[in-house]
Amino acid sequence: MDFDLSQEHKMWARIVREFCEGEIKPYAREVDETGALHWESIRKMRDVGLLGMEAPAEFGGMELDSLSVVIAMEALGTACGSTALSLAAHNGLGVMPIVRWGTRAQHEKYLPRLLSGDTLGALALTEPGAGSDLAGGVATRAARDGDSWVIDGTKAWITNASLAPVITVLLRTDPDAGTSGFSMILVEPGTPGFTIHPPEKKMGLKGSPTHMLSFDGVRVTADAVLGEVGRGFQQTMMTLDNGRIGIGALSIGLAQAALDEAARYAKQRRAFGKPISEHQAIQWKIADAAMEIDAARLLIYRAAWLKDNGRDYAKAAAMGKLKATEVAEKVCHDAIQIHGSYGYSREYPVERIYRDQRLMSIGEGTSEIQRLVIARRVLAEYAE
Repeated sequence: MDFDLSQEHKMWARIVREFCEGEIKPYAREVDETGALHWESIRKMRDVGLLGMEAPAEFGGMELDSLSVVIAMEALGTACGSTALSLAAHNGLGVMPIVRWGTRAQHEKYLPRLLSGDTLGALALTEPGAGSDLAGGVATRAARDGDSWVIDGTKAWITNASLAPVITVLLRTDPDAGTSGFSMILVEPGTPGFTIHPPEKKMGLKGSPTHMLSFDGVRVTADAVLGEVGRGFQQTMMTLDNGRIGIGALSIGLAQAALDEAARYAKQRRAFGKPISEHQAIQWKIADAAMEIDAARLLIYRAAWLKDNGRDYAKAAAMGKLKATEVAEKVCHDAIQIHGSYGYSREYPVERIYRDQRLMSIGEGTSEIQRLVIARRVLAEYAE
């Protein structure tokens, strides 16, 4: 990493990189094969600061800036895609909405548990018929009944749901109010009528659990609302803008891991009388990978810098996420090509890394949605 980072950022990068190399990467294959996170490593994250990177210090958080989060997420992605995704969802989707919009009572009730190392946070947005089109597709509803909300409906593809002490759920609370008819409500597992279904069987990221949720007359108290009633859609968009920076950084980590493996293999594997790293076809793939990873990293760093400086970063986050995820796809593809048949074998990490990266251009808004976000922002700038 040759950016002109502050001494604090450089120290943080070294601490996280060493932790990931020693405590996460050695278990990446095991996590993928067993479909379960390595909880001994996750509990150790509490002392490093990875479980509450942007959370208040009084609850055990680090109060880090966005650039520090990017540094950490790239290191995590380089070590293990499953662990990195669950940590991205925990910090950006599980913890931060509560930090940002929660009441003092909600902070005191949930943040110590979320930062304990025994649980991970979760946010439930997507539904079987609502992914990219949250505004038009969300059908899960909460109806006011006296001093309670009664929830009915279904959520899908929810990361960490089975590991969370509380789940923030986007719900339609006023069917006739458009985007002002949504609210975020906190729901605890174990509440009558609330079911967390078995984890989905996925192509990759197998250690990061993903669940369907169903709500059948789930009753929660009125003070379970996170933030203001009717502000849920706006809160969701702000959360996703922030989350895209994290997913972009994670994708850079996966791409970097694939390049590291490809370069290492290319220097060892011989063909036509010399290491394949001396063949131009291989060198071009490695050159393109290094260049594209650096380009994606710069875009993500810019988005983090804009956020840290109080600037509008929505377009930059979409650009960074789009570039990083598509770079990860190409770099991982070429890493398998460099490995040849061995790249298709589970004995080599590039097989797992390729499967893990495939979600990145879907989650937190597909590549198609990122292009829409970018185009609308650019066209609006021309209109001005």
